[in-house]
Formats: sequence, structure tokens, C-alpha cells
Amino acid sequence: MPPSDLAEAWIRFLTDVDAALPEAIELHCLGGFAAAAHYGLPRPTADIDYVHVAPPAARERLQEIAGEGSPLARKHGLYFQHVALVSLPDRYDERLREIFPGRFRNLRLQGLDPHDLALSKLSRNASVDREDVQFLARSVPLDPTVLRRRYEEELRPIILGSQEEHDQTLRMWLEAYF
Repeated sequence: MPPSDLAEAWIRFLTDVDAALPEAIELHCLGGFAAAAHYGLPRPTADIDYVHVAPPAARERLQEIAGEGSPLARKHGLYFQHVALVSLPDRYDERLREIFPGRFRNLRLQGLDPHDLALSKLSRNASVDREDVQFLARSVPLDPTVLRRRYEEELRPIILGSQEEHDQTLRMWLEAYF
């Protein structure tokens, strides 16, 4: 779990979002929020990144209610952000883990498994992504064999961009963090 003050801020925000939703929705969450909520990443984040929403028609309504610049975002300093381009392992959705299970009536947040979450950061590979992967590798801890296998079998065949560059990034991560 994230630091308690951060968790409390998220709970207040998410409770208001849940109350404003006209129907039940499910989100597949990634990024710093998922890393903090599930795995204790201490880095604060103001956005809750998600890659999928069900039903799909709920995305626009969610952004109106709680997207960047919305009244709830201004009130809480937190917001939802849809991530349109991200490379994820092919079967990531089979390994999702509920965040704050049973806490909300209409809002169901699913977070990525730690290996899938790490691999979601492979393409961008910014310094914050490397720090997050290092944190996951040491605190979860990640299994380097699972990480490599999932990359080779589920992500590499469908990854956006150069496979060779991603291969090199993964090799660097494995050498540096394991």
C-alpha cells in the first residue's frame, strides 16, 4: 500500500468518483498509481493511468467526472488519465489484481501484476520508469526469469517500436536490477 496520507487522498477522491458514476465501470490501471497502491511505491503521483475501461462508452463520462481539469480533479488534486499507447504483455488481463477490493459500489480498479507493470515501462524507459522497475525488482521482488519469459513470449511479438532496442533495454534492466 502507498503511504497512508496518499492512500487517504486517493480514497477520498475515488469515493467521490464512485458516487458520481451513473453505472458500474472497471478500469485496468498502470503507472505510478498501480505501483503505489499494490506494491508500496513511495513516489507520489497525481494521475491514475488506465489503459482499458469497461464498458468502453464509460471512458468519456469518466474523463468528464474525474479527468484532468474536471471539478473533482481540481477539488482533490488527483485525476484519471487514459493511456492510449502502451505496450503490454498479450495476456496481462488474466493476471490483474483488484485495487481497494470491495471498497466502491460502481468503481472497480484492477492493477497490473508486478511483472506486467514493469514491462509496461519498457518502451518509454525514462529515468522514472527505471526507478520504478528497480523498486519493483527489489521490493516485490520480481523474478527475472518470469520477466524475461513474459517479454519474449507475450510482449516482444507485439511490441510497438524496435524489438532490438527493447531487447537491449530489458538486458540492461536485468543486469542492473537482478
